[in-house]
Amino acid sequence: MTSFTAKPHNPQDGARRVVFVVYPDIVLLDLVGPLQVFSHALDPETGRNGYSCAVTSVDGGAIDTNTVVTIPSEPVTWHLDREIHTLVVVGGAGANTAMYNNLLLENIRRLAGNAQRVCSVCSGALVLAAAGLLDGRRAVTHWEDCKTLEDEYPGVQVEVDPIFIKDGNIWTSAGITAGIDMALAIVAADLGRRSALQMAQSMVTHMARAGGQSQFSPVLGRQVRDVGGRFETLHQWIAENIEKDLRVEALAEQANMSARNFARQYTRQTGLTPAKAVEAIRTDAAKELLETTDLSVKQVAVRTGFNDEERMRRTFLRLMNVSPADYRQGFRARLT
Repeated sequence: MTSFTAKPHNPQDGARRVVFVVYPDIVLLDLVGPLQVFSHALDPETGRNGYSCAVTSVDGGAIDTNTVVTIPSEPVTWHLDREIHTLVVVGGAGANTAMYNNLLLENIRRLAGNAQRVCSVCSGALVLAAAGLLDGRRAVTHWEDCKTLEDEYPGVQVEVDPIFIKDGNIWTSAGITAGIDMALAIVAADLGRRSALQMAQSMVTHMARAGGQSQFSPVLGRQVRDVGGRFETLHQWIAENIEKDLRVEALAEQANMSARNFARQYTRQTGLTPAKAVEAIRTDAAKELLETTDLSVKQVAVRTGFNDEERMRRTFLRLMNVSPADYRQGFRARLT
């Protein structure tokens, strides 16, 4: 195992205290992604770090992660009677055990009682729910854990799609990298968009995915369904001819199949109709143009074969829960 020595927790004057709660078998990125954001976000009024971070566990000491790296932590008792600005419970496979650890849950309830904001990353939502902190609230977690959250804690209003949700002072995020999106959104709320933008630039990440945006990727979804790669060449051809009329007859001809047989085989293999697949590929192409060019939304719609701006908007809302304009605003803010 690789481990690191914990640095003394000496908060700067005026810095917002962020306390991370960890337990054995966390996902390393669930912790270090948001930790990186909060550790280096600058307060524009002082020019100094806007947050002071601590990593805690029930007993303190080295905590195993899902990698070869172990994480040093302070005993949670050091923070039970201190004011906390943001409490973050991280996720990982260990959440399935942590959610039944009564001492951990009681400590989290006490920490939350002194916190202005309570957050979870990924399956950390299971631990928050077990502590009773998500009752009656909207929440999200990694899509693989949404059913468990819903079944085990029926008082929680589970939403599968968003990458993060803010319900009052409770923030929950979806899988792994969504914790970075949530942290950037929190920095924007606390310190202003410019500070969050600077952090996004520093981390070479997008600034910032809207919370309502879907955690599912159309490209990844196609790859998962078409595991044999039978239609990989066809998908590449579609992407290269995205502005053309891509009706099923044209796709079938490209696949050297009859239209009827192609439609049946394609749907069976991928779980999508050819029309839905073309729509998803067009959406991917539109996303790239919105991110990387100054073309108007209307021009993007034409170049990606949607042709009609409203048609593209409806597709974005249905597939991603965000409009093309809002998508661009989030992803292109760092270029303005």
